[in-house]
Amino acid sequence: MSRRLSIAVERWPLAAVFTIARGSRTEAVVVVVEISCGDHVGRGECVPYARYGETVEGIAEAIEAQRAAIEAEASRDALQRSMPPGAARNAVDCALWDLEAKIAGRPVWQLAGLPQPRPVTTAYTLSLGDADAMGEAAAAAAHRPLLKVKLGRPDDAARIAAVRRNAPHSSLIVDANEGWRADDLARNFAACAQAGVVLIEQPLPASEDAALAEIERIVPVCADESLHDRASLPGLAGRYDAINIKLDKAGGLTEAIALARDASALGFDLMIGCMVGTSLAMAPALLLAGQARVVDLDGPLLLAKDRQAGLLYEGSTVHPPDPALWG
Repeated sequence: MSRRLSIAVERWPLAAVFTIARGSRTEAVVVVVEISCGDHVGRGECVPYARYGETVEGIAEAIEAQRAAIEAEASRDALQRSMPPGAARNAVDCALWDLEAKIAGRPVWQLAGLPQPRPVTTAYTLSLGDADAMGEAAAAAAHRPLLKVKLGRPDDAARIAAVRRNAPHSSLIVDANEGWRADDLARNFAACAQAGVVLIEQPLPASEDAALAEIERIVPVCADESLHDRASLPGLAGRYDAINIKLDKAGGLTEAIALARDASALGFDLMIGCMVGTSLAMAPALLLAGQARVVDLDGPLLLAKDRQAGLLYEGSTVHPPDPALWG
């Protein structure tokens, strides 16, 4: 029985303006792929990553270009070769995993040989703003066990101090989104250490991160924009202590599983992250969450409304997906 492919663009308003070092947004724009075979339908969601030149239109076109192969039942392994890492391949790869699970009547974690997923604690992200605004946001989220603090502008030391004052019991990770420079590192690292920050994401631009090998990393540093798929790993040695695996960068669950395995073998700690999307985008990543030191799958918590049959969030605890959603 032949497959059928459909592609849709969806817009999901955010609960509040979301700001990082590179800009602000008020909605999440996602591309959803459905691949059907008989009565079974597999779904995958991706978020185009503007940092790498991806657009909604470009992602939809890249998926459309694979229509003939997908509908002719190309395998996930074949699409690993015909599509580059990125959001387009992620949506297709996750839809194929979902379809395979529904046809087999078995969950994806079993098909992939992974441990059964369990509830995990996710970080909750505080948008970038001035120190007073971020302190207020931290106070409102101080009941959450893990906060992710967006930084990447001058006076970040004041921002992180304000967050710590107002959320004294939360664990903190920070994400500069490439917003620091080499001559800022010592000062910002010291401010993070003083605030008890447990992990710093991507402090420097990917093109300038060689400086991380030349400074004492008094707080562990995690690669985000410097990491894509397995081919990125050799260049990270000596610069980073952990990697942030995002399915939209890696190009799907298939690559993410292999990336997690190879990174762990090289001694990197793992963070499982996300773009801002719905529960459909988070669900595949949850299969790797049990291997991670840090889980950052709070995308649906930042939306004004998630899709129906979404993931169950109890505070900062996120539960594995119901098969009605994915997997």
